[in-house]
Amino acid sequence: MFQGASKLTLDDKKRLSIPTRHREALAALCEGRLTLTRHPDGCVLIYPRPEWEKKRAALAAMSGRARVLPRIMLGSAMDVEIDGTGRILISPELRAAAGIERDVMLLGMGERFELWEPARLEAFEREHLAQGLPDAAADFVF
Repeated sequence: MFQGASKLTLDDKKRLSIPTRHREALAALCEGRLTLTRHPDGCVLIYPRPEWEKKRAALAAMSGRARVLPRIMLGSAMDVEIDGTGRILISPELRAAAGIERDVMLLGMGERFELWEPARLEAFEREHLAQGLPDAAADFVF
Protein backbone atom coordinates (compact mmCIF):
# COMPACT_ATOMS: atom_id res chain seq x y z
CA MET A 1 0.00 0.00 0.00
CA PHE A 2 1.37 3.35 -1.05
CA GLN A 3 0.51 6.47 0.88
CA GLY A 4 1.78 9.95 1.54
CA ALA A 5 2.69 12.98 -0.55
CA SER A 6 6.08 13.91 -1.99
CA LYS A 7 6.88 17.25 -3.60
CA LEU A 8 9.33 16.44 -6.40
CA THR A 9 10.97 18.01 -9.43
CA LEU A 10 11.44 16.43 -12.83
CA ASP A 11 15.05 16.47 -14.02
CA ASP A 12 16.15 18.17 -17.25
CA LYS A 13 15.26 15.05 -19.24
CA LYS A 14 11.75 15.02 -17.70
CA ARG A 15 12.40 12.00 -15.51
CA LEU A 16 10.81 11.54 -12.11
CA SER A 17 12.89 10.13 -9.28
CA ILE A 18 10.73 7.68 -7.33
CA PRO A 19 11.11 8.36 -3.58
CA THR A 20 13.39 5.87 -1.88
CA ARG A 21 10.65 4.78 0.54
CA HIS A 22 8.65 3.37 -2.42
CA ARG A 23 11.44 1.84 -4.51
CA GLU A 24 11.92 -1.34 -2.47
CA ALA A 25 8.19 -2.10 -2.46
CA LEU A 26 7.97 -1.48 -6.21
CA ALA A 27 10.97 -3.72 -6.84
CA ALA A 28 9.33 -6.55 -4.90
CA LEU A 29 5.83 -5.98 -6.26
CA CYS A 30 6.54 -5.48 -9.95
CA GLU A 31 10.32 -5.58 -10.50
CA GLY A 32 10.18 -1.83 -11.20
CA ARG A 33 7.77 -2.21 -14.12
CA LEU A 34 5.09 0.47 -14.12
CA THR A 35 2.32 1.75 -16.36
CA LEU A 36 1.50 5.44 -16.59
CA THR A 37 -1.77 6.80 -17.94
CA ARG A 38 -4.10 9.80 -17.89
CA HIS A 39 -6.82 10.23 -15.31
CA PRO A 40 -9.98 12.17 -16.24
CA ASP A 41 -9.41 14.40 -13.18
CA GLY A 42 -6.27 15.84 -14.78
CA CYS A 43 -3.40 13.89 -13.24
CA VAL A 44 -1.14 11.04 -14.31
CA LEU A 45 -1.79 7.64 -12.74
CA ILE A 46 1.19 5.40 -11.99
CA TYR A 47 0.38 1.72 -11.54
CA PRO A 48 2.65 -1.20 -10.66
CA ARG A 49 2.24 -3.44 -13.72
CA PRO A 50 0.27 -6.25 -11.93
CA GLU A 51 -2.28 -3.69 -10.69
CA TRP A 52 -2.50 -2.12 -14.13
CA GLU A 53 -3.22 -5.51 -15.73
CA LYS A 54 -6.34 -5.80 -13.54
CA LYS A 55 -7.47 -2.29 -14.45
CA ARG A 56 -6.72 -2.82 -18.13
CA ALA A 57 -8.95 -5.89 -18.26
CA ALA A 58 -11.81 -4.03 -16.56
CA LEU A 59 -11.41 -1.04 -18.89
CA ALA A 60 -11.31 -3.24 -22.00
CA ALA A 61 -14.61 -4.85 -20.97
CA MET A 62 -16.49 -1.52 -20.86
CA SER A 63 -18.97 -0.76 -23.60
CA GLY A 64 -21.54 1.81 -24.64
CA ARG A 65 -21.29 5.28 -23.17
CA ALA A 66 -18.60 4.12 -20.74
CA ARG A 67 -16.17 3.65 -23.68
CA VAL A 68 -14.82 7.17 -23.17
CA LEU A 69 -12.94 6.00 -20.07
CA PRO A 70 -11.02 3.20 -21.84
CA ARG A 71 -10.31 5.58 -24.70
CA ILE A 72 -8.69 8.03 -22.29
CA MET A 73 -6.91 5.53 -20.07
CA LEU A 74 -5.95 2.73 -22.47
CA GLY A 75 -5.27 5.14 -25.28
CA SER A 76 -2.69 7.06 -23.25
CA ALA A 77 -1.13 4.17 -21.26
CA MET A 78 2.65 3.86 -21.41
CA ASP A 79 4.79 1.10 -19.94
CA VAL A 80 8.00 2.21 -18.23
CA GLU A 81 10.67 0.68 -16.04
CA ILE A 82 12.43 2.25 -13.10
CA ASP A 83 16.05 2.77 -14.14
CA GLY A 84 19.13 1.95 -12.06
CA THR A 85 18.97 5.26 -10.23
CA GLY A 86 15.24 5.06 -9.42
CA ARG A 87 13.87 7.29 -12.19
CA ILE A 88 11.06 6.97 -14.73
CA LEU A 89 10.47 9.03 -17.85
CA ILE A 90 7.22 10.98 -18.02
CA SER A 91 6.23 11.24 -21.70
CA PRO A 92 5.49 14.62 -23.31
CA GLU A 93 1.89 13.54 -23.98
CA LEU A 94 1.21 12.69 -20.34
CA ARG A 95 2.99 15.82 -19.08
CA ALA A 96 0.87 17.96 -21.41
CA ALA A 97 -2.38 16.25 -20.39
CA ALA A 98 -1.63 16.87 -16.70
CA GLY A 99 -0.16 20.36 -17.14
CA ILE A 100 3.17 19.19 -15.73
CA GLU A 101 6.29 21.15 -16.51
CA ARG A 102 8.82 20.67 -13.70
CA ASP A 103 7.41 20.60 -10.16
CA VAL A 104 5.06 17.76 -9.22
CA MET A 105 3.24 16.22 -6.29
CA LEU A 106 3.35 12.43 -6.05
CA LEU A 107 0.50 11.01 -3.98
CA GLY A 108 0.45 7.41 -2.74
CA MET A 109 -3.13 6.23 -3.24
CA GLY A 110 -3.09 2.63 -2.03
CA GLU A 111 -2.36 0.37 -4.99
CA ARG A 112 -1.29 3.24 -7.26
CA PHE A 113 0.15 6.75 -7.36
CA GLU A 114 -1.21 10.01 -8.69
CA LEU A 115 1.17 12.58 -10.19
CA TRP A 116 -0.15 16.15 -10.13
CA GLU A 117 0.97 19.60 -11.15
CA PRO A 118 0.91 21.27 -7.69
CA ALA A 119 -1.37 24.24 -8.53
CA ARG A 120 -3.79 21.94 -10.38
CA LEU A 121 -3.98 19.61 -7.35
CA GLU A 122 -4.62 22.53 -5.00
CA ALA A 123 -7.40 23.91 -7.23
CA PHE A 124 -8.95 20.45 -7.66
CA GLU A 125 -9.02 19.83 -3.90
CA ARG A 126 -10.33 23.33 -3.11
CA GLU A 127 -13.13 23.00 -5.67
CA HIS A 128 -14.23 19.58 -4.47
CA LEU A 129 -14.05 20.43 -0.77
CA ALA A 130 -16.18 23.54 -1.41
CA GLN A 131 -18.88 21.24 -2.84
CA GLY A 132 -18.92 19.25 0.40
CA LEU A 133 -18.10 15.60 0.89
CA PRO A 134 -20.12 13.12 -1.18
CA ASP A 135 -22.73 10.93 0.49
CA ALA A 136 -20.39 7.93 0.18
CA ALA A 137 -18.06 9.63 2.69
CA ALA A 138 -20.80 10.46 5.22
CA ASP A 139 -20.16 7.39 7.40
CA PHE A 140 -16.37 7.78 7.46
CA VAL A 141 -15.04 8.60 10.93
CA PHE A 142 -11.86 10.68 11.06
